[in-house]
Amino acid sequence: MYMENRYADRRQKLRERMHEQGLDFFLVQSPANRFYLSGFELFDPQCNESSGYLLITRDTAILMTDPRYLDAGKENFPAEDIFIYSRDKYEKINEFLKKTGVVKLGFEPEWMSYDFFESLKKELELAPVRRLVEGLRLIKDEDEISVLRRSCALNHKIFKTIKSRIGPGMSETEIAWAAEKMFRESGASGLSFSTIVASGPRSALPHAIPRNIPVKNNSPLLVDMGCRLDDYCSDQSRTFWIGERPADAFNAAKELVMEAQHMAINKIEPGMPVNEAYALVRSFFEQKGVFKHFTHALGHGIGLETHELPSIGPSAEGEFKPGMIVSIEPGLYYPDWGGVRWEYMVLITENGAEIL
Repeated sequence: MYMENRYADRRQKLRERMHEQGLDFFLVQSPANRFYLSGFELFDPQCNESSGYLLITRDTAILMTDPRYLDAGKENFPAEDIFIYSRDKYEKINEFLKKTGVVKLGFEPEWMSYDFFESLKKELELAPVRRLVEGLRLIKDEDEISVLRRSCALNHKIFKTIKSRIGPGMSETEIAWAAEKMFRESGASGLSFSTIVASGPRSALPHAIPRNIPVKNNSPLLVDMGCRLDDYCSDQSRTFWIGERPADAFNAAKELVMEAQHMAINKIEPGMPVNEAYALVRSFFEQKGVFKHFTHALGHGIGLETHELPSIGPSAEGEFKPGMIVSIEPGLYYPDWGGVRWEYMVLITENGAEIL
């Protein structure tokens, strides 16, 4: 009953936002948004195939899906609130929407395929609305925060373990696989994303794909990894030095990265514009003459997805609010020898920011 109320409360909050947009009907296609509002299927089978759509109306929620998901759908919806399509999917959905009384349909433009759009617009007035559900997901409730704490804690535990096991001669792929096995053996349902392991000059690639190449002695090693625990993601980066004595360039970069990170975390508080956090770190790196080596945003929201709102970059909108959970991950990258990134997950509190 609690979970049903949880999803019902979220759908009611969405209806309030729909009312502000002048919408009586809203089509949810994002798997994470669908799950957030109903508990049904966090993942779609593959990028060109959907487990189903959620139609939010003034007074109900209807799951539209195919026969494979009927029994799964009944775990979250009464049978009368499930519409099953099979062949001619778009045609059948169009017919159902018209029968339901839809004239104007709000939709998520980031998730609408061209073919689906062309089919719907023949019969309906379509209203693209961006980030309607994502705006609700920005602020985590107490239960979400609790789960994210545990997901982050497991990530931190695996980092401590793997740090003691890595060494020269291990390949990047071996390290990535070792981390994944430890996550699964410790209760994670999977990874938040494919683990990034990059050694030597390849650590200057922020999203490097691990290769079957040995880690060399006296070189940097970047590891960025996260797990999914009870549906919620963790995401942390660390950069180690493999060898007894870190190079001066590595030490200098690491010191600047961590100083920038702590400065940002200490300054973040409710009401602060999100883009101001990025501006603080940019200004710091500019003063130190290294800004050209900082090639990405300062961080991002984390929850059901690894990358959620807000994106903490120069064009970010909005302000920090209590209940947001974000990453703070400055990095400096030098193609000739490698890079350093250090990432913490942070909870925005009533008074500032708490490192998880």
